[in-house]
Order: sequence, then C-alpha cells, then structure tokens
Amino acid sequence: MDTIKLTVDDGEDVEFFVLEQTQLMGVHYYLVMPSGTQEDECYILKESAEGTDDVFSEVTFVEDEEELEVLYPVFKELLEDSDMEVEF
Repeated sequence: MDTIKLTVDDGEDVEFFVLEQTQLMGVHYYLVMPSGTQEDECYILKESAEGTDDVFSEVTFVEDEEELEVLYPVFKELLEDSDMEVEF
C-alpha cells in the first residue's frame, strides 16, 4: 500500500496510507487514513502541481466544502469494488 508523508501544523510528520486515488481536471486526489493509529477517519488530499514536472508538487488537505462534495461520490464509487467500508 502506498503512503504519503505530510508535516502537519504542529511540525509533526504524519504518514498516511493511500486507500484510493483519482485525477480530476488535471489534479491528483488521494483518499488516505493515518498509519499506525486506531483512527477510523479518512481524509482527502490533493496534489497541487506548480510549474513543470521537474518541480516537486505540494500535497495538502482538501478543505473546500464544494470540492469535497464533488469528491465524495467519486471516491465512494471507486471503493465499491473493494472490501473496505468507508463512510462519507
């Protein structure tokens, strides 16, 4: 399973398991959950590509409600064929 490591607001590095990923209008989105925790919460991250392919892309939490409303059904459909149960 792929992972993404982010530095959160308090400076702590947190590793997330990538449960599913998709691309919409050129933006990569990831459905993730924190690794090494008993937490059942999932998050949606997005990769903002700036410049060329040679420039490192930043991965951030999706916080915009309208954007999340578009992404929920997409990830729900992607997970239908898996044995994972994720509640949105």
